[in-house]
Amino acid sequence: MKLARASIQAEANHPDWLAEALAAIHAGKAVRQEFAGGGRLHIDRALPFLCVHLAGDAAPVAREIVRANASHLLAPDAATAKPLVTAIGELLERRFGAFMVLDIGELAKDELLTDKSPFLPPFKVDVMADRRRNIQPAAKAFIDAVEATLAQFRTPRVERHEWQAYREEEALDLPFPSMRVRFAPIYRQPDSGQVFPELRERLIATIFDAALHAFAAFAKATGSLEFPSHRALGRRAFIDAVERTDRSIDEVASSFDFLLAVTPINAEAAWSEFAAGGFARSPRFLYRPLVIEIENAKKMLFSIPFDHLEDPVLYQLYREKQQELDLQLSMLSARETKKFVEYSRALYGPVEPNLLRAAENILDQSRNLAGYPAAPAAELRADSHVIEKRARQMIDAYAQRYAGFEALVEIRDDLPAGLLVSGKRLFIARSTSMAPDRVEPILSHEIGVHLLTYFNGSAQGLRLFRSGLAGYEGMQEGLAVFSEYLSGGMTGERLRLLAARVTACAAMLEGASLPEVYHRLVDDHGFREADAFNVVVRIYRGGGLAKDAIYLRGLLQLLDHLAGGGALEPFWMGKIAASHFDVMQELHARGLLRGPSVLPLFLDSPEASSRLARTCERMAPLDLLQQ
Repeated sequence: MKLARASIQAEANHPDWLAEALAAIHAGKAVRQEFAGGGRLHIDRALPFLCVHLAGDAAPVAREIVRANASHLLAPDAATAKPLVTAIGELLERRFGAFMVLDIGELAKDELLTDKSPFLPPFKVDVMADRRRNIQPAAKAFIDAVEATLAQFRTPRVERHEWQAYREEEALDLPFPSMRVRFAPIYRQPDSGQVFPELRERLIATIFDAALHAFAAFAKATGSLEFPSHRALGRRAFIDAVERTDRSIDEVASSFDFLLAVTPINAEAAWSEFAAGGFARSPRFLYRPLVIEIENAKKMLFSIPFDHLEDPVLYQLYREKQQELDLQLSMLSARETKKFVEYSRALYGPVEPNLLRAAENILDQSRNLAGYPAAPAAELRADSHVIEKRARQMIDAYAQRYAGFEALVEIRDDLPAGLLVSGKRLFIARSTSMAPDRVEPILSHEIGVHLLTYFNGSAQGLRLFRSGLAGYEGMQEGLAVFSEYLSGGMTGERLRLLAARVTACAAMLEGASLPEVYHRLVDDHGFREADAFNVVVRIYRGGGLAKDAIYLRGLLQLLDHLAGGGALEPFWMGKIAASHFDVMQELHARGLLRGPSVLPLFLDSPEASSRLARTCERMAPLDLLQQ
């Protein structure tokens, strides 16, 4: 404590803002300070390294890479940077026992791109490290990470230079272990200066990740810091620009309810019309009027700035969400037209051959198992009011564990039979009726997964995690179906229904009509007429919705994930896709995301634990029937 107090007093000779910054770092507080000449010091927590960029806006990609780091300095020149880096480095070196500086910039030109060079030649990345022994692992880690990059356009060619052999007018000369990295400006055309956006983003991601590898190797070599992975050394705090972008994206996402907008409001009348016509003509579906101007919503969507997020991971997540919302809006604009199904294919993807085979296998093997007896007597059915009562009880139980679980329940007359979650609302169609032993599993599906991930996502601080990362629906529905198994309610009939949706979706995408698919389900697969119609209503709503193939697809992805040793917990943090599992782990390790505020109630039972334990083996969907 005495040494710390003495060091702060000694540093009081620096300019006022720097003295305050040093005191904040020493106290474990974050620092973000703009200063004259276009510079910035950003330290969201004390770390044994600092990433530095000189030259202002002359090298914009290098600048973006540096400012993506949790601890960085942007300075117009070496004369400005040196006293700042020295003061910060001395403080952090005393704290951690080691401190390194990584200076990142751009080469003046792309030397390997010439008129005589082959198409998409390699590009130069120069790496220099001083002679101190503890910086060598950092240099090697950086080089290895860059060379391991799977290059889609141009392959990096790393050249290692001697420290003394490299001269720059603006080079930093510091008393700490130091590295310099310079890369070719391959993101812009040499003549016109036009930027290649995709190449620019890949370059930022590559060099940024390699820098984290370098910092991790240095920390391990010096024993200065413990951490779970190199990605945990990234940013731990959202900046204002991220929150503004998040709010703007959420304003667009919450301005319309996609599923309600494409769900018919006349399902019962459509069934009567279909039956009256001998099941030979497609009935007419009616929809709610749209509540938004599509053009205005798209204009708002694409006016959202992403260039100040300063975090490549968040930048990518918001870009993906923007593209997904664009597709959803395009689908709404094409509702009840032939274009709708093509937009739907783009959003949800085709039915892959292996998915179709899995569905057909379920239908073939489970028909006798399911049995399909006649519908139970009315007194043995749970109607919408019974379901509503149990739903409110379950929501109250979640609210006792987490006060933020403020879900609403509503019985609706304008929905096909079944349940639907929209935001924090659970809708129950008044015509819904099911076997009593299906109530708990279906509420585990809707409340224990869909509503739970909405409220857990809300608690993360960014609305994106409650509205859902792009492509989240597949894993979300797979997780929800899996919850039915964990709660002891998976049946052969339920699996057949999920498989039927896949085969119906595949047929629809191939051009089959609603009556054709209906008769396949009834005649070829033995479905009851009402069940078959419920499937085709879901598949042909809006003009042809490919969404319903995602239930079985998501379940298969989840079973593969669990068989590979994957955990469930990251999926409870918010609404995420399978492809975001590593991202969620990284953001959690960095401290940007918290653990789930509440876990599913169905995980409490010993039976759920034993069922979950079985999934470490590779299970097929039909194996879930073995209680």
